[in-house]
Amino acid sequence: MAVEVVEHCGVRYAEIIRADTKVEKTRYFSPPGSSFQFGLLAHEAGFAEPPHRHKPLKREIYDLQQMLVMQRGVLVIELFTEEGDLLREVTLRAGDAIVLVHGIHGVRVIEDFQAISVKQGPYFGASHDKIEVEVKT
Repeated sequence: MAVEVVEHCGVRYAEIIRADTKVEKTRYFSPPGSSFQFGLLAHEAGFAEPPHRHKPLKREIYDLQQMLVMQRGVLVIELFTEEGDLLREVTLRAGDAIVLVHGIHGVRVIEDFQAISVKQGPYFGASHDKIEVEVKT
C-alpha cells in the first residue's frame, strides 16, 4: 500500500502512512517543496551510512505541519475544508502515521491512545499555535 493523500480543490490536507506499508528502499511521499518531509526509510541488512550531520540552511516556513505516529489506541482525525465542511475522517491505529499538512482538523479519541507528535519549531505556546474554528455539523 502506498501513502494515502487527502486533497481537496488542489490543496493537500494530509498524508497517511499505514502500519502495513512497506517499501524496498527509502522513499519520501511529500512533495519536494513541502516544509515537512514525510516518508519511510528502508535499507537491506549490511547497509551503513557514514557518520554525517545536516547542513545548516536558513529556511522560511509559513505553515505549521504536524505529524502523529500512533503507538497505541485508536484516534479519529477529522479533516475540514476552509469553509468548515467535513472533508474526511481518518481512523488511526498503532503503527499508523499522519502528517496534517493544511486546513482545519479535529481529534476524537476512540480508545485511550498515545502517539509521537512532531511539529516544526520553535513553539510559542497554544495561544500562538492554535486558532479555534467554527465548523459545520
